[in-house]
Amino acid sequence: MERDDQLQLYGVVADQLKEAHAKVRALQVPEGVRMALTRKLLVITAVAKHDLADAARRLKRLNADLDEGRIPEDT
Repeated sequence: MERDDQLQLYGVVADQLKEAHAKVRALQVPEGVRMALTRKLLVITAVAKHDLADAARRLKRLNADLDEGRIPEDT
């Protein structure tokens, strides 16, 4: 049963990562901001390979930030 839950969570995280990438691509922000957000998504993807629950938490926070307009400044 635990393996089924893990596979289901993996599918959810994968779908949410796709959506987050689409949101980042659609943002009207400077390229530096887009690159920073893309790096965050790549970090979350890497974390998912080792700690799926942590990746899901990080992705949830990032999506909440994007939805609420909390976007990092250009670096």
